[in-house]
Amino acid sequence: MEYQFIFSYFLFPFRGLKLLSLEKTQIKIWFFARLIVILSPVMKIYTKTGDKGMTSLADGRRVEKKCERLEAYGTIDELNSQLGLLMTYCTDEKDKRFLTEIQRVLFIIGGSLAGAKTDKALSAESMEAEIDRLTAIVEEAQEDKRFHFILPGGSRAAAIAHVCRTVCRRAERAMLKAKSEKLKVKSEDGDLDGMLRYVNRLSDYLFILARKLNVDNNTKDVFV
Repeated sequence: MEYQFIFSYFLFPFRGLKLLSLEKTQIKIWFFARLIVILSPVMKIYTKTGDKGMTSLADGRRVEKKCERLEAYGTIDELNSQLGLLMTYCTDEKDKRFLTEIQRVLFIIGGSLAGAKTDKALSAESMEAEIDRLTAIVEEAQEDKRFHFILPGGSRAAAIAHVCRTVCRRAERAMLKAKSEKLKVKSEDGDLDGMLRYVNRLSDYLFILARKLNVDNNTKDVFV
């Protein structure tokens, strides 16, 4: 019965068609493609290998989940998730596109911290250009041109941007701890100094983005 079902599954796409009109090679390709779908094991989300507080780095080394490297790339993952939440409150498509690119870079950084080899060089130049662009927008909209400390908050989007900023600062501190740990990031894992520069500049960007989001939402910054 089971084999009849599988055979029927293979032939289902051909029902109502003239098989003779298809090339034999086409039929074979389709058949084996369907066979792979049927026989391939479904990948499980859980592995049970981390139930005792240990996990594997990308290079196969087993480490405790409390080690500094895991704290570093775990915090990068947290930051990436917070940026995803932030984008749901952004209305400017240019901001959304730039944040999406940041998420992709953070994915590379997280992988490098986890031991994945990468030769991608990170540059903070595009971040600095975007900081300058947003700063000009904020300064133009700001009535009081004097320097002020501001309280995190304002619009919902700005408040979440400030949360992202503080998580970013925590990620930077965690990366610095990982740099000095016994299982420190190796040179072939990626340019840690470049990653640190990028994350440091990212926190500056998130600060000015929060202010720009208040401008977008016609909400004034709250000064200390």
